Amino acid sequence: MIIECLTVGPFAENTYLLGDEDSRDAYVIDPGGDTDRILRLVSNHGLTLRGIINTHGHIDHIAGVQELKDRTGIPFAIHEQELFTLENAPQAAALFGMFNLRKPEVDRFLQDGELLSLGNKTIQVVATPGHSLGGVSFHIENSIFVGDALFAGSIGRTDFPGGDYQTLISSIKNRILTLPDDAIVYSGHGPETTVGWERRTNPFLTGGVS
Repeated sequence: MIIECLTVGPFAENTYLLGDEDSRDAYVIDPGGDTDRILRLVSNHGLTLRGIINTHGHIDHIAGVQELKDRTGIPFAIHEQELFTLENAPQAAALFGMFNLRKPEVDRFLQDGELLSLGNKTIQVVATPGHSLGGVSFHIENSIFVGDALFAGSIGRTDFPGGDYQTLISSIKNRILTLPDDAIVYSGHGPETTVGWERRTNPFLTGGVS
């Protein structure tokens, strides 16, 4: 499996290129900008993009979606409960001086438990709300892309519209920490980590922070 992480934009958001080495098919997860860099990586690996899939709709994760759609023609999918966030994205971006953010057009909605084909592999959509109302994660083989639900040593904010602390903790414990200890966690910001490390040391999950 091909996994490339590009840290982009003023919020240092992690955009992921996820590809299958046999079929050369690929998805982009949470394109936050720097479309040229994404497309160079796609070309360097000889991949064919099949779609854009997003963990949630906050501005740092969707800032590059529409440009990538325009330049490639690939579809964009996100959970339906993120529509309110998408509708208000240009106004939210303007508060941070980002006056040119384009609201992306959604082609279809992701469903909890849905399986997406990536060559002969499958990506499972896992509902992980709490940071946002319709937040999802993407589980493939021994990896899970969690957006802003879980970070190395921390968790996502819950003070945005649609956020809820107890919902997020439940999502992490019941939908992410159920994976094996060696499962790799790819977050929307910061370094990768593992399920086992977070289970043992993350203060929000061990009772160190309540």
